[in-house]
Amino acid sequence: MNLLHLNDRPGEYPPSLYAAQSGSQPGFTPLQGEARADVAVIGGGYTGLSAALHLARRGLSVSVLEGQRVGFGASGRNGGQIGSGQRQEVDWLEAQLGRDTARRLWNLGEEAKALTRALATEAGVPVRNGIAHACRTAAEVDHASHMAEHLAGHYGYDRVRPLNREGLAEVLGSTAYVGGDLDMGAGHVQPLALALGLARLAQAAGTTIHDRSEVMRIDHATRAGEASRIHTGAGVLRADHVILACNGYLGGLDRGIAARVMPINNYIVATEPLGNTHPEILPGNNAAADTKFVVNYWRLDDERRLVFGGGETATYRFPRDIFAVVRPHLLSVYPQLRDVGLTHAWGGTLAITMNRMPCFARPAPNCLSASGYSGHGVALATLAGRLMAEAVAGQAEGFDAMAAVPTRPFPGGAMLRAPLLVAGMAWFGLRDRLGF
Repeated sequence: MNLLHLNDRPGEYPPSLYAAQSGSQPGFTPLQGEARADVAVIGGGYTGLSAALHLARRGLSVSVLEGQRVGFGASGRNGGQIGSGQRQEVDWLEAQLGRDTARRLWNLGEEAKALTRALATEAGVPVRNGIAHACRTAAEVDHASHMAEHLAGHYGYDRVRPLNREGLAEVLGSTAYVGGDLDMGAGHVQPLALALGLARLAQAAGTTIHDRSEVMRIDHATRAGEASRIHTGAGVLRADHVILACNGYLGGLDRGIAARVMPINNYIVATEPLGNTHPEILPGNNAAADTKFVVNYWRLDDERRLVFGGGETATYRFPRDIFAVVRPHLLSVYPQLRDVGLTHAWGGTLAITMNRMPCFARPAPNCLSASGYSGHGVALATLAGRLMAEAVAGQAEGFDAMAAVPTRPFPGGAMLRAPLLVAGMAWFGLRDRLGF
């Protein structure tokens, strides 16, 4: 299945700020003919590269099959935020799953942050500290304050500082919000640099990486001792285990997962370097995100460019003018940047689930899948790769804890999920504009 967008060119990174900063990349040799591995990993983003790295360090032979380039998908295009815990807050987890399970899932989320920071450091990729959460209503501010107290009192996490209107305005350099919090245990990173760093680590550990090797079909093993066969356009990889690490680029490889994991597009722009102008914007160099359903998120990079994400679509096409889509969201937060030039604009495809918790599953014998990180994937996807590597090695406790969280199919399944989600997103987009 061809999963390229309008501005994507086969075998090339999309023209994002991250790609420009990362420079020309040599790439890897596409799969040709017959090959054999203990484990086939399909997808060269955070999930797949982390799985490959941890499997190779356990001594298994691993081959990664990536349809385009390492980090080509959401892993190389996202906002770079390394958030705490899970996508859902612990009060939701406690209400839906019980306090013991909530604590286990929170701890896994914190493991994800620690793992991501450690691997980034090993790969020489800087991680900056802090994410501010910007609230639009007094009720949201009260909830943020309660959650900071709850995390400190019941989870031993005291890194979140509640902020009133004035405190948040000082942290953001914007008066667009009524308060929020600052989580100094969270962080942010240049996302494509992280993906490329994971690829270097995986390759150094012995992983074979094949890019420009889109998987067309998987013939799963049907009996013990039989290898699965993974077919690309130019070769076949035989493997004892298969890891699906495709997220929003799964296509038709597994209909059961596709019914539960919905690809959506999100858009980002970058300003010209701000230099010494606008020192009020993010003076602590933390990242930020707000509480809109179609969330805005932003951070400064090392050149003091504001990298700002906003706007989503559930169709697979990108808009022709991404600048025009994102600019109003940026100016709603920072009207003082009206005359600042925007130098880069790009989109990416992530994946969401109905309850915004990731979908961990065993779709076939000796096959594991993790996807649907719902905008919380930099850390969780990296952890998911390690959890799947552990499960292949017979230590499935962490994977099973994530897989036990129910993820319902979207209404209409894989075929009708998109039009129904478009309608839902239009409704929530209206609520955002009305300030509900």
